Amino acid sequence: MIAALRRAARWARWYVRELTDESAYERYVAHVRKDHPAATVPSRRVFERMRTDRQESDPRQGFRCC
Repeated sequence: MIAALRRAARWARWYVRELTDESAYERYVAHVRKDHPAATVPSRRVFERMRTDRQESDPRQGFRCC
């Protein structure tokens, strides 16, 4: 029973992280390390700034009301 609850909690955590795109940085780090091993990995703060700038510069990337 406890194992099933833990599995459900892990699944719920994964689902919420994917839904809110919280895991985007981890995916980006894995991509950089795999495809560009000589490149330096930016900090999470720099990554989020790059991502926000990209979204705001291209209206197709997402709607931002505020």
